[in-house]
Amino acid sequence: MHTDYIPKLLPTMVEAGQAPGVMFRVDGELVPMLTMELDGSMPVYFEHHIILWKTPSLEVRMHPMKGAFKRAIAGMAIFMTEAAGAGQIAFSRDGVGHVFHLNLAPGQQVEVREHQFLAATANVDYSFRRLRGVGNMLFGGSGIFIDTFTGGQGGGCLWLHGYGNVFEKVLGPGEVFDVEPGGWVYKDPTVNMEIKMFGLRTGLLGGSGNLIFNRFTGPGRIGLQSMYLHMPTEE
Repeated sequence: MHTDYIPKLLPTMVEAGQAPGVMFRVDGELVPMLTMELDGSMPVYFEHHIILWKTPSLEVRMHPMKGAFKRAIAGMAIFMTEAAGAGQIAFSRDGVGHVFHLNLAPGQQVEVREHQFLAATANVDYSFRRLRGVGNMLFGGSGIFIDTFTGGQGGGCLWLHGYGNVFEKVLGPGEVFDVEPGGWVYKDPTVNMEIKMFGLRTGLLGGSGNLIFNRFTGPGRIGLQSMYLHMPTEE
């Protein structure tokens, strides 16, 4: 079997990772835990409901942002908080999955599917937009959110969570790849995404249905998750 086309599994465990002002590790194969040790020079921001534990020396406070981060998961409001100071903190998401990190150079951007974000160093800028149409076709909603993270001065680090395991596919210029709509986690802004619908018929007098894919066109990276859990977003 030719394996060049097959997405590559990202590391599932990290024993000694480094980011600006942060040392970190990822442990656990079922519901992994991301543990950080902050040296006091760089806060880390995150969704408030994912903290598992922390040392008392760390202060947890609201994360200052240019625009409000106001979302809801199954009716529960979420907001951005940050940990500052020197100490340790750990995060986990309530779901079987895969925690991984992306290093962002100054000015480098990555686009992330809603509810996949875990944490980021404070020098990573954040914005979001609603992508309309996808939710209408799949889940009866008004669309999904796309989070955009940009490396600031000195670069930064972004931690994400995928359900199941996460794989990365690097597309060449003009290379095309079809992904089930719930299967993608992140992509480079250089990767174009469009919706493709394929009709299915069971016979001359039989019924019909549709298969829907997101078609990605390179160049750039896309991240895929092997399991998809749809988290309802408040309209």
